[in-house]
Amino acid sequence: MNTVTERPALLSERLKNETGELHELMHSLMERAQPFASRANYARFVAAQYHFQRDVEHLFADPSIRDAVPDLQVRGREAAALADLADLGASAGEEAIASQGVAMPEALGWLYVSEGSTLGAAFLLKEVKEKLGLSETYGARNLAAYPEGRAIVWRRFVSFLDRPSLPQSEHEAVLAGAAAAYGRFGDLLRRYFALN
Repeated sequence: MNTVTERPALLSERLKNETGELHELMHSLMERAQPFASRANYARFVAAQYHFQRDVEHLFADPSIRDAVPDLQVRGREAAALADLADLGASAGEEAIASQGVAMPEALGWLYVSEGSTLGAAFLLKEVKEKLGLSETYGARNLAAYPEGRAIVWRRFVSFLDRPSLPQSEHEAVLAGAAAAYGRFGDLLRRYFALN
């Protein structure tokens, strides 16, 4: 008799599968917001992006996060979003940091959402170029690829997520962190675009 031992799902697989509905909700909110309909709309999107990235980069100061994701220095888009707002003559507005008090392993969930959005930003960058005439060097830095390329940096992040050193017992906390990060970005979009 053959017995098949099922391996536990990798954390990256669980994140993809178990946050799929939240990811789709972000797509729906973006469609309703129409951030590429005008530069004014796009500036609202960049302000939301800036505050979300600020939340994420706030986590970078924690040594345990730096241990878990040793290449943090190449990640994050807070400064890029702020430079884009300056290009657009727009203000970021005031927001409290939503990730205050977030620590490992929840922080990995926040990073997952941020890094996933970097991977998906290739499509947004194409729209911004075609519809608004902006680029990676003016107004759309926050959507640019990392110098090494989106896919390489994403795969490296996934390898950090799926290391055996992160015990299964911590996976739920990472999933909760991802849900909180999706919730934060959704809240920012709703407020900056006055969506219900």
